[in-house]
Amino acid sequence: MSPRADWAVAGLLLFLIALPSKAIDRGADGQFSKRDSSHFVLFQDVDIDRTSGLRGSRRFEQDVLETLESAYQRADRQLGLRPQRDITVIVYDPAVFDAQFAGLLKFPAAGFYGGQIQVRGGDQFSSSLIRVLHHEHVHAAFDLDAPGLTLPAWFNEGIAEWFEAGALGRSDLSRGEAQLVATAAAEGRLFSLSELSMPTFGRMGPGTARLAYAESHAFIDYLVDVHGAQKLREWIQAVVRTRDVARSARRTYRADLSVLEARFRERWAPER
Repeated sequence: MSPRADWAVAGLLLFLIALPSKAIDRGADGQFSKRDSSHFVLFQDVDIDRTSGLRGSRRFEQDVLETLESAYQRADRQLGLRPQRDITVIVYDPAVFDAQFAGLLKFPAAGFYGGQIQVRGGDQFSSSLIRVLHHEHVHAAFDLDAPGLTLPAWFNEGIAEWFEAGALGRSDLSRGEAQLVATAAAEGRLFSLSELSMPTFGRMGPGTARLAYAESHAFIDYLVDVHGAQKLREWIQAVVRTRDVARSARRTYRADLSVLEARFRERWAPER
């Protein structure tokens, strides 16, 4: 799930996968516009004038689809994920999204994936929406390329966070994320990968989830920094092929996950 604050919370929420079809029948005016692109089917009902101007709904829909297609190409190139089925994306008016999905999570969210990408829209296209769309595409791509595979949340979310950050030209941690991880490390509060291996962070409280997402991102960022982005791509492809995260890590990085985790913790250990 993706955030409505300045920290990213995005998740593969398997318990939301069976949303009723009527969910897309309700919107700001009761009707969703539908548009298609090469790999996506978009429904949107943000309360925007239905014009083609800079702030009109047609331009908004075009920008959303162009961003999604950009995410598709990036995921293919950087992660080796290339779904062969169209992905449905639903962009809700913010008031409708808040009313419909409030209470499903313990933290405010701007999007989630549960068989479809569900996104909280706004009155204009924005950089935060770009990030959400790139993030949620990773979850959709994993689900379609490795159907039925339940990934540990740190792997699924860490890669989505890393990919999301790269949507705007960077992939490392934000200053806030880095400070959060550094503080947790200094206080001995970092989670173990085992503790972050549940299917989703969706049941965590806001503060706990914030650290879980930041630490997951930090671990993936560490691996890319030390071993390179190509190794991350190889690891992801191996996971999709073998459906085994730990075994694929051992083959890709020539080290057990426990060793990689220990090295990651050493990097964040406070100086003595």
